[in-house]
Amino acid sequence: MRLWKYQQENRSKLVEAGLNRWEIGEIASRIGQLYFNQYMRTSDARFLVEAYVFYEAILHRKYFEGAKAKDIGVRFKELRFYARFLLVSLILNRTEMVQFLVDRFRALVDDSKSNFRETNFKEWKLVVQEIVRFMEVNTAFANVRTLRYCFLFDSHPTSRPYVARYHARKVLKFQDAILTGYHRNEIKFAEITLDTYRMLQCLEWEPNGSFYQKHPVESVYQKHPVESYENGTVMATICEELPPEGIMLNIYQSQVESSGGSWKSSKNKVVSGTSSEQNSYASESHTNGKRDSSDYHDNYLWLGPRGTAGSNTLYPGDIIPFTRRPLFLIIDSDSSHAFKAERGEPSALLLSPLKPTFKNVAGVDTTHNGSQFTFFLTAPLQAFYQMVGLSSVSTDTDVYNDAEEMLSNAFSEWEVVLCTSNSLDLVWAQVLSDPFLRRLILRFIFCRSVLSTFCPPRDTEQYLPVCLPHLPSSVSPSSEVVRLAVLRLSNHLNVSDYFHFDDN
Repeated sequence: MRLWKYQQENRSKLVEAGLNRWEIGEIASRIGQLYFNQYMRTSDARFLVEAYVFYEAILHRKYFEGAKAKDIGVRFKELRFYARFLLVSLILNRTEMVQFLVDRFRALVDDSKSNFRETNFKEWKLVVQEIVRFMEVNTAFANVRTLRYCFLFDSHPTSRPYVARYHARKVLKFQDAILTGYHRNEIKFAEITLDTYRMLQCLEWEPNGSFYQKHPVESVYQKHPVESYENGTVMATICEELPPEGIMLNIYQSQVESSGGSWKSSKNKVVSGTSSEQNSYASESHTNGKRDSSDYHDNYLWLGPRGTAGSNTLYPGDIIPFTRRPLFLIIDSDSSHAFKAERGEPSALLLSPLKPTFKNVAGVDTTHNGSQFTFFLTAPLQAFYQMVGLSSVSTDTDVYNDAEEMLSNAFSEWEVVLCTSNSLDLVWAQVLSDPFLRRLILRFIFCRSVLSTFCPPRDTEQYLPVCLPHLPSSVSPSSEVVRLAVLRLSNHLNVSDYFHFDDN
């Protein structure tokens, strides 16, 4: 910052001495990267906003424009600037800016290939392809509400008094979150996979519903620190620093790999809720011919490439020492149910289904669309649409908005049920006051109830998520307040025929 201030105060002298505008842009770009690195270390959103400010200034002041047309070094600096600005804008959910930068970035790469024919820009083409694919999936549901927590939409007036009066014997505050994930070939941009991005956004505050404004007012907001690492060793440090009333959210997103190959999410390995071929998956053998469905699910998570076992393999027992401190675990994996057994001290645990299920199997590529369970926890209505084969593009805006309101009303009802329950386990009771964790619990209830009536009636265990300890029966899929909410939503969207509701 002292360097930046110095060049501002002495700009004319420096220019006279030969300072180029692109060099000023390079200084600003490096400062922006320093701020971003500090954000990655601390998860403090202020540093992310500062990085955005510097990158935006470079763009608007056109520091890199007019540079020597044949200077390959300057061109690489400009390409790095756009890639870094894209990542910061993506994390900050500045969708319009991301779309603008994608167009500029693509044009710059094309221009580079034309003007620097002796240089290979294959890696930069791959970066362009990454962000284009990422945005195609991320913006598939246009003009819908943000994934972030917004008081205007996620705090329900009817149930708010019940939540405000609710007091457990011990109340925990959400302090930290660790996102750890590995899926082969999952769509991503830079270090951020689609599932990590969705969960990252889900754990952010959205100030005052400003995403609905065409030109939102700039504001600095507080958020829970969210750290993304390739492994969970970091847990020890956070547990040591966790205050007595704090709780850590630990999210594992993983795909099983074995020594003989990997189970890739593909179109013939997801289940259709209505297809007569749905059970063909059960008889499918492993790619090496030595493994069948009976031992398909390993008792560990893979958190890295197959050739790097050891530190990249997480067993249920590895987490036990950390359960001595308050812990909220989400395991999203096709081996998630292995974590039912060894649990140590009581902790909040949400386990994904072992297999996803969709109405139109051919229309969903889970490798490129992310996890169904994570989608339900971060964008429940969009996940519902995807599951039944609907798209927001083909749905009337009023119909979609009414569906959002119906879901919001259901969550409000369920909040009251949970807050007034006499059988709510202390593990859940002590986190119910936290808005982020409460929202995850409500969305889990919705996900479980939807899948229980949508998935094949037989062999349902593989297709349903699990929570431990158990939530009260008053919010089970068979409870009237939950079942009716799913029925109303499916009737509203004309998809009730896809579900297995009781005759009553």
